[in-house]
Amino acid sequence: MGNEHRLLTLAVCLVLAGGLIAAVLGASRAAGPHAGTADGRPVASDYVDIRDVPPLAATAPAPGSEGSAGSMVVDCGRNEQGHYNEDNLVVSPGLLGGAHHTHAYVGNLSTNALSTEASLDAAATSCAGGDRSTYYWPVLRRPDRPGTRPHEDSAGHGNVGQIVRETSVLVEFRGNPVSKVVPMPRFLRAMTGDAVAYTADTEADVRARWGCSGSPDRATTRYPRCPAGERVTRTLVFPSCWNGLDTVGVTHRSHLLFTAANGVCPKDTFPVPELRVSLAYEIPPGLNVALDSFPEQRHSPKTDHAMFVNAMTDRQMAAVVHCLNEGRACRT
Repeated sequence: MGNEHRLLTLAVCLVLAGGLIAAVLGASRAAGPHAGTADGRPVASDYVDIRDVPPLAATAPAPGSEGSAGSMVVDCGRNEQGHYNEDNLVVSPGLLGGAHHTHAYVGNLSTNALSTEASLDAAATSCAGGDRSTYYWPVLRRPDRPGTRPHEDSAGHGNVGQIVRETSVLVEFRGNPVSKVVPMPRFLRAMTGDAVAYTADTEADVRARWGCSGSPDRATTRYPRCPAGERVTRTLVFPSCWNGLDTVGVTHRSHLLFTAANGVCPKDTFPVPELRVSLAYEIPPGLNVALDSFPEQRHSPKTDHAMFVNAMTDRQMAAVVHCLNEGRACRT
């Protein structure tokens, strides 16, 4: 009986020890490859003084004779209407609250997870010229101030604090340096950036660049510390090589790819207007901000992303293409 009792005690201890090890390993994996604060807020290494960021090398190819050097700015305001929700029509259509964080919008004023092509086509818009496309991105917050307005406490999952409103929003389409562009199809859905970059094995899909208004030649994937009087900026560039077939990709990316560094599109894709969304914020120097994110992403600035659904009419898109291919600077 004594031996049986000792063996039983040993077995129980082994089971408990195994459970403890599994719990520790599980917590380690859940935290991803980085260390974060206990409450999931960004850590000191997520911030950088913009003066410590080296200037960008001039890598963009100069437009050639066959290129499309124009640009078209679409004036869509800066979300004065307060259009926010926790949906993601591009990634999680039909699922209300599917984003688990809050998005800010310009353009189509009806966009939510239940939007259809017909509802988008019939809705009002914030864009001058009648562009009913939808442009959206995760909000930026001040965790030091409690949220009191709608959508400041509705996301949950650690996304709390006062939403910092954009000081300016620039929606711009650009051409291709080596080729003329062709029209985007109606209701093309696109995304840029990687909302799960913090726990991803690679940063290949990290696209957003942060900066300061006084240093346009410097960009970073971290939250920038800007000198007094300068604005914090976010620049989100979308892929612009369409497969010519699909408006929605299986992975939300496969139908629309990025150009190579020299501006050439991958094989079997066609250059379409390149969308750039540039955001600016008034942030007091030294203030910690936090991007809305999935809880396990710990508000990493590398998870910045944006989405777009093209609801321009064929005539509106033709005007964009004509402007870009003629090398003009246009505005709606």
